[in-house]
Amino acid sequence: MLPTDTNIGSNANTNMDTIYAPATAPGRAGIAVIRVSGAQAGAALMAVTGRAALPPPRQATLSNFVDPECGEALDRGLVLWFPGPNSFSGEDVAELHGHGGGAVVAALLAVLSRLPGCRLAEAGEFTRRAFQHGRMDLTQAEGLADLIAAETEAQRRQAQRQMDGALGRLYEGWRADLIGALAHLEAEIDFPDEDLPGGMWARQKPLLEALEKEISAHLDDGHRGERLREGCHMVILGAPNVGKSSLLNALARREAAIVSSQAGTTRDIVEVHLNLGGYPVVLADTAGLRQSGDAIEVEGVRRAQERGAQADLKIVLYDCAETPVPGAEVLALLGDGGILVANKTDRAAAAPTQGLPISIKTGAGLNDLLRRLGAEAGQRMGDGGSSGLTRARHRQGLEGCRDALLRSLDGVDEELVAEDVRLAARYLGRITGRVDVEDILDVVFGDFCIGK
Repeated sequence: MLPTDTNIGSNANTNMDTIYAPATAPGRAGIAVIRVSGAQAGAALMAVTGRAALPPPRQATLSNFVDPECGEALDRGLVLWFPGPNSFSGEDVAELHGHGGGAVVAALLAVLSRLPGCRLAEAGEFTRRAFQHGRMDLTQAEGLADLIAAETEAQRRQAQRQMDGALGRLYEGWRADLIGALAHLEAEIDFPDEDLPGGMWARQKPLLEALEKEISAHLDDGHRGERLREGCHMVILGAPNVGKSSLLNALARREAAIVSSQAGTTRDIVEVHLNLGGYPVVLADTAGLRQSGDAIEVEGVRRAQERGAQADLKIVLYDCAETPVPGAEVLALLGDGGILVANKTDRAAAAPTQGLPISIKTGAGLNDLLRRLGAEAGQRMGDGGSSGLTRARHRQGLEGCRDALLRSLDGVDEELVAEDVRLAARYLGRITGRVDVEDILDVVFGDFCIGK
């Protein structure tokens, strides 16, 4: 028997309250947008505008905004009416486009709060309703959240592809193949006396083997999509007074870390967020690595070593004026693929023979270092040209699917094999929201802002 496709998008047990919230950021602005969604959205629009009828759908209409209790004029702006199901949320939706002053927005929200059946929306509730009404799957909803949060061009491209459904289509295609294979296996199990072609399960194995290889290759992506979403973590390591904090400030173009000639100034991790060639980078300054009797500095060194072990890229800095050739302890910090940087070339007697030469004081070599860091970030995050994994939730679901497929391919008992194939399809369905995912909805939509 095939698993029931319990798509949350068609679940009728949804909250019937009409919700409202500002869809634009707070603060003074030329325009502010207030969105209303639900069964009472049309009544709310007519109450706020004093209109006797709704405006034409999807057409901006100039209107007065009034307090329906006393008739006082509040503002003048545009209204938009989107009757469901052809709206963002799948419900009736109204938008009020007024002036962006705080008092205007507060007055309009106060009017909406007094209307029967209306309440302020929770974080992500508009998008959650869009998912519940089948307007998007979970991966698209997550892509929308990422698009809102995107700070670099590469992040925008990745989020846009996911919001457009590229990731969901890939996973649903795999799921459809699994359900097709399961149908053949179930038929052979449930109807052994019928005149069905023999060896139906054996004919499905090549498909499942190919799917397992495709999913495994998708998982073996070096976490590029997750890095692109969260930022590539780089850390500056080195002995005290080699210029680590000065380098952080120079790359950030602001005084993010304290700079002093006194050794051991940096005790804790100092982070800055950079946009290098369109890629998000989290750059960390750390304590100088040395033996010390100061308990606080010892803890700082421990944290520096820990951050170095966790980083995607280590930038190891040394003073080429004081030490023309880096010592073994400096080279040991590089690990695989780290960048060796020779600072203070302006004071060095000769050009360094190892490492990328720079002078933070004069700025020499900093552009070369920035280009190198941008290239390293791009290599670790890809060019954003394919639909990659972006969240740990996706990775866990795909790993569960792959493991279930591997068990099915090694299985002998047909009923147990069928159960593993069903489980593999269910793992994929939970990623897109095509099966019961109530336990993860609060996590997915909790990251949204109010009004989205």
